[in-house]
Amino acid sequence: MSRVVWLGKRGQWSVGLVAGAALAVSACSPGGSDDGASGDREARYKRVIEDPHPRPGDVIEAAGAPIGVVRAGDGSLLLTYDAGNVEDDEGPAATAWRIVGPDGRTVAEHAEHGDAEAAPAAFKGVSGGFVRAPQEGAAGTYALDVCGERRKVTISGTPLRTRPGDILLTEREPTLIYRPATRVVAPPAAVPDDAVRLAVDERGTAWSLDQPLTEDSERVVWQRDGRTLGSTAVPKPYAGGILAARGGTAALSLTRGDQVRGLSVTTDGGGYWQAVLDGGIPWRDLKRGAESLVLELLADGRLLVGEEGGRYWLADDRTDITFHELKTPATFTSLTVDGTTLYGIADATTATYDLVPGEGLWVSRDAGREWRRYKQR
Repeated sequence: MSRVVWLGKRGQWSVGLVAGAALAVSACSPGGSDDGASGDREARYKRVIEDPHPRPGDVIEAAGAPIGVVRAGDGSLLLTYDAGNVEDDEGPAATAWRIVGPDGRTVAEHAEHGDAEAAPAAFKGVSGGFVRAPQEGAAGTYALDVCGERRKVTISGTPLRTRPGDILLTEREPTLIYRPATRVVAPPAAVPDDAVRLAVDERGTAWSLDQPLTEDSERVVWQRDGRTLGSTAVPKPYAGGILAARGGTAALSLTRGDQVRGLSVTTDGGGYWQAVLDGGIPWRDLKRGAESLVLELLADGRLLVGEEGGRYWLADDRTDITFHELKTPATFTSLTVDGTTLYGIADATTATYDLVPGEGLWVSRDAGREWRRYKQR
């Protein structure tokens, strides 16, 4: 199909036939675009979302903050942006992504016109670049290398036995994993039929929350290479919520009704589980509901717990028994972990012409002690 892509380095429009939805700004060389459009922010914003061929720099300026950030194995970042219709949940919209190299320079970017009802593209960081997470089924999945070049992936209906390096691409409807070594997307093998939650760690262990339709208790089951390694019952009177797993540590949020009331945690690969019902986290102050919980693991085994748009707590050590509250430079609408680096995004919760205090991407490389606003070179 024909696409129009702004080549920021040359400063001109290029029209041509391309096989995918991405073109590099230049062949993995620095670039970018910002035409310094005049007029007030509302007028510029409206022009961007109504433009049938928006420029990436214009979408990024209009959005104000990314909606997502993922990191590739070499340290490159892929930032995604979305500018939606402010007056209604329908109407025009514009999305963009930008790849920034480890040196902080833009190497590729892309923008598209769309509508406010469509979900913007989401990506996962992998060793060689990034892979787009599908929105419905496996169709539309593709990979990007760190230069922004699109790479084909193979969609397979044959379940794969999870192994080290596999990435959980989508957790539910349908559950899919991605194998970077072969660029294959497929459902994981031997996942129980009653599984409603799934996490896959870097060792290739698949942790699932099984929710039977009978009176039997919910259980956490862990498997590798299609073989069940163990299981444990969710402690009563709680139900299971979100799963996170890394390096032999796994955590399940414990809920009552729609509220989170604690965690069930193992730090030895499932040998021993303990309930964390206090630990310095005021669970009853979490009011945004179980689906708003943030539960992630740092590379050193410490758990990060919090609420989207709310407060966050980090474990004092890898025993994950006690926690301290993080001090953040702004109210984060999302907080994600990559290794031991924290990425916090401050943004409005709905589309708006104006910026919120501290809007943008913030980075902490020391587990939340110091934060730096992310700025591109």
